[in-house]
Amino acid sequence: MNYNTHSPAPLTCDVLVIGSGAGGLSTAITARKHGLDVVVIEKEAYFGGTTAFSGGVLWIPGNRHARANGVSDTREAAKTYMRNETGAFYDGAAVDAFLDTGPQMLDFFERETEVKFVPTLYPDYHPNVGGGVDIGRSVVAAPFDARGLGDDIARLRPPLKTITFIGMMFNSSNADLKHFFNATRSIKSAAYVAKRLASHLKDLALYRRGVQITSGNALAARLAKTALSLAIPIHTNTAAQELMVSDKRVTGAIVKGPQGEMRIAARRGVVLACGGFSHDVARIAHAYPHMKRGGEHCSPVPKGNTGDGARMAESVGARVPIRYPQPAAWMPVSRVPMRDGTFGVFPHLLDRYKPGIIGVTHKGKRFTNEANSYHDVGAAMIEACRDEKDTAMWLICDHATIRKYGLGYAKPAPVPLGPLLRNGYLVKGRTLAELAQRAGIDAEALEATVRIYNEGATRGEDPEFRRGSTSFNRYLADPECKPNPCVAPIARGPYYALKVVMGDLGTFDGITTAVTGEVLDARGAVIDGLYAVGNDRASVMGGNYPGAGITLGPIMTFGYITGRRLAGIADNATSAQQRRQSETV
Repeated sequence: MNYNTHSPAPLTCDVLVIGSGAGGLSTAITARKHGLDVVVIEKEAYFGGTTAFSGGVLWIPGNRHARANGVSDTREAAKTYMRNETGAFYDGAAVDAFLDTGPQMLDFFERETEVKFVPTLYPDYHPNVGGGVDIGRSVVAAPFDARGLGDDIARLRPPLKTITFIGMMFNSSNADLKHFFNATRSIKSAAYVAKRLASHLKDLALYRRGVQITSGNALAARLAKTALSLAIPIHTNTAAQELMVSDKRVTGAIVKGPQGEMRIAARRGVVLACGGFSHDVARIAHAYPHMKRGGEHCSPVPKGNTGDGARMAESVGARVPIRYPQPAAWMPVSRVPMRDGTFGVFPHLLDRYKPGIIGVTHKGKRFTNEANSYHDVGAAMIEACRDEKDTAMWLICDHATIRKYGLGYAKPAPVPLGPLLRNGYLVKGRTLAELAQRAGIDAEALEATVRIYNEGATRGEDPEFRRGSTSFNRYLADPECKPNPCVAPIARGPYYALKVVMGDLGTFDGITTAVTGEVLDARGAVIDGLYAVGNDRASVMGGNYPGAGITLGPIMTFGYITGRRLAGIADNATSAQQRRQSETV
C-alpha cells in the first residue's frame, strides 16, 4: 500500500505536513488533537524519517519521570546550562519556550497518544559545566511491538542495519546487551540469548523484520500508530515538488506520488519537516568545514534528507544561513563493506568509551578524550585534521580488548573477526609498528603514543586527556574495570586498527523561524502559511550538543508548539515569541 492506507489524498486539508519523522508527526498529531484536518506526505517508501534510526532519547529538563524518581533539578539550572552551552547563539525566547513547554509536551503525548517513555540514567554530556546534572533530563521511548501497526508495519523504516544483530534491536540500557556480552561466560546469559534469537528468527520468518523494537524505531512506530489511529493519512512515496503561493501566502503544495502529480491545498498552513540537509551535497560542501577542504563525509541518516525543506523555503524568500561553527550533530562513523558490494555506515556510539581503546590521527597521536560525546569527538577530529584533506581517526586496541568489547561493527567473541579482516574493515598487526604500516599511520609516533598512554593506564589514569573524569565518560564505559572504567592499558598483541571518518546525526543549521514555527523571510517577517519543524528548523542548541536527546527533545517540543499554533492556541510559546520580537525592535 504505497499511497496509503485509508483513502486517497484529499485535495484540501487544514494542515499539510511534509515529512514523517518526529517533527512532522508530533506537529500533525497535536494539530489533529485540536480539531484540524491533517495530511502527512513522505517522499520515501518508509515513514519514520531520521527518528527511526535514532536512539529515541529526548532531553526534557523538568520531566515527570525524573521527579517521580526523586531526581532534584530546577528550571533555573537547566536555563543556566543552556546559556553556557549555546554561548553566543543563546536565544532566550526559544529557550524559555522549550523549558516551559517540554514537560507539558511529554505529558500530553503520554496521556493522549500511544507514545510512552521511560527514564534513563544518562548524565548531561558536560555535567561539570554550570547548570549540568549527572542524571534526570533524558527519557527514552518505551519498547514497542511493531505488530501494533498492522499492515503498516511494512512501511515503518527499519532500524539502521549496521547497529542491529541480524535485524534484532537492543540498546545500551536494557538486558539484551548485557546478556549478549556475557553469552560465552554465563549459562544464564547463553540461555537468554538462545531464547531471544529463536523468537527473533520466528519474527523474521513471519514479518521479514524484527517486531520487538526499541529506541527511535519504537518512537517512530508509536507516533505513526497514533497518527493513523487519528485518521491522519501518511502518504509514502509522495514527494513535494513545490509550494503553492497565492497573494504572498503559502496555500499548499504540488506533490507527486504513485498516482501522479496533484495539488494539495492547506487552509491553515504547510509544515516543512523534511529532515534537514545531511545529504544535500552542495549545501554540506559549503557548510561542513571538513568538506570545504575536500574531505570525506559519510552520514548514516536516511538518504532522503536532501534539503528539500530548505530549498522550498528559500524559493518563497526564507533564509537558511550557515551560522553555527558546528552546523551539524557530528558522529564519527566507519564504512562497513557489505556482501552485496555496497557500504554500510556504523555510528561509533559505544566502543570509544571502553577501556583499552584509543583514537589517533594518521600522525599516530591522540587528540582528544575518546570517551567524550560523539559530537565533541567529531568536532575535535575536524580541528585535529584542519591541515589535512582526510578528516579521520584510527581506533586502536589489543586482542583481549576487541574480543571483550568488539570494535565498531566487529562483535565481541565468539563472533569471528576473520571476515572483517579479509574485507579490510579491520587492520591487524603482530606489533604496533606492523599495524601502523598496514593502516598508514606513523609507526614511531604510534609506538610513543601507546607507551605514554600505558604509563598512566596501568594506574587507571589518563593525564593527557582525563578519560573517566566525568559521569558521562563513565556512563558507557566498563564499571568492572577498576579504578577507572574508561582506562586500561593496550597490552599484548596482536593489535587492531579501525578507520573512522566524519558523519552526522542531522543538521543544526536550518530555516530561520519564529519561536512558534512560522518561517521568516530575509527581513525577519513571517511568510504566511509556512512553518518549519524538526531538523528543517535551526536548532535551539546553537550548534552544540549538551546531552542525550537534545535533538528529539526540542523537535517534539517545538512540533507540539507549532501544532498548537496552527490550531490558534496562544500559550507560553506565543508570549516567548512576542518577547523575542520586542527585543529585536
